[in-house]
Amino acid sequence: MHYTGLDDFLARGRAALARGPVAVMLAEDAVEVDTTLRHHQQQGFAALIALMPQDIPLAPDLMDVVHRVDFDPWADDAMQAAVNRLNDAATGIWLFYGYNAEFLFYPFCETRTVGEMLAFHAEERRDAMLTYVVDLYAADLDRFPNAVSLDHAMLDRSGYYALARPDPQNHNHPKDRQLDFFGGLRWRHEEHVPPERRKIDRISIFRAKPGLRLREDHSFSDEEYNTYACPWHNNLTAAVVSFRTAKALRTNPGSRYDIRSFRWRNSVPFEWHSRQLLDLGLMEPGQWF
Repeated sequence: MHYTGLDDFLARGRAALARGPVAVMLAEDAVEVDTTLRHHQQQGFAALIALMPQDIPLAPDLMDVVHRVDFDPWADDAMQAAVNRLNDAATGIWLFYGYNAEFLFYPFCETRTVGEMLAFHAEERRDAMLTYVVDLYAADLDRFPNAVSLDHAMLDRSGYYALARPDPQNHNHPKDRQLDFFGGLRWRHEEHVPPERRKIDRISIFRAKPGLRLREDHSFSDEEYNTYACPWHNNLTAAVVSFRTAKALRTNPGSRYDIRSFRWRNSVPFEWHSRQLLDLGLMEPGQWF
C-alpha cells in the first residue's frame, strides 16, 4: 500500500488508524528499514506506517503489509509534524513512533504482544509510556563504518542518570513525576551533541486524543503524558534500542574523525532480549508480571 504523502494516506488509508496499536517509522536513510518494520510487525502492531523518501527500497514481503507514505525526513520538525497529524486522525488509538534502526523492547516482549502490554497499561489509567532510548553501536567501526551491526551490537551497561525536570512556572519545585534522563553515546560524546539533544527519554508510546501535541523534545503538551509513573505506584516503562545516535556521530565529519571507537570499559554485547534491559534497569515492569 503506497501513498504519495500524508494527505493521500489520510484520504485513502485512514482505515489503518481504526484499530491500534499502530507503529509509525520515519526512515532517515536506508539502514535496516526492513528489519525495523519486521521487528515491530512481530510484536503484534495492528498496522505499520512507514514514512519514507521515494528512493528508499522496501522488501517485497513488506509491500502488502506496510502503509508506505512518501515523506521528506529532513523537512523542519518532520517527525513532530507527522505524529501530530496522525494523532488528530486516530483519537483513542495507541501509537508508537520511532526511526529506522530503532527497535522497541518492553518487559516480556518475547512472549507477550504489544497489545497485551498496552491493555494492562490502560487498566492502570495510563495514556502514555516513558521509553528510554538506549544507544546501540557496532563493536568494530573499521568493519562497520556506519556503526550499525545487528550481529555485533554493543550497549553501555552503566553511565545512566536522571535529573529533576525544572518547571518554568515554579522555580522552587521541579515538575511532578518527570525526570530528564541521560547516558549512552550522547553522554560520553556530549561535546558533539547539542545540549537540547542530550536527553535519552522519549514518550514513544501514547494514546491519541484531540488537541494533543508532540513537542520538539519528544514530550507532549499534556504534562501527565510526560510522567514516568502514576501517583500511587510504579508503572511499566519500555526501551527503544537505537543505532540512530551512533549513525549520526559517524555521519558528522567533526565527530567521525574524532571518535575511533565507541567501545569503553562498560560496553557489553546486546543480547536482543528484554531480560538484559530489565537487569540493567533500562525499563521497568511495574505491576505487570
